[in-house]
Amino acid sequence: MTDSIINISVDEAVELVGAGAFLLDVREMDEWNAGRAPQAAHVPLGTLPDHVSVVPKDSLIVCVCRGGVRSARAAAFLSDLGYETRNLDGGMQAWAAAGYPLKSDEGEPEVI
Repeated sequence: MTDSIINISVDEAVELVGAGAFLLDVREMDEWNAGRAPQAAHVPLGTLPDHVSVVPKDSLIVCVCRGGVRSARAAAFLSDLGYETRNLDGGMQAWAAAGYPLKSDEGEPEVI
């Protein structure tokens, strides 16, 4: 299933999101609250089957998690449903390491 997943770099993800791709963060709530990409939408991986309706069918979906494993599962799941997906290789750890902005509801944003 994940053999067909296309992994992309942080720079590619930022470019795609800037061009209109939907950034889907599938991490758990504590990870999301600690720090996230400002333009991301949040649906934890475990709840994705029940909330797939919030993912736009007419957009490229860039999936992200902490390191890239859960988001690869999300990308494969959505791809099987007919979505066009990409997986952010290295996840939010790579995002933060590259210096792209993070936001948090409380305190200084960080990737946990």
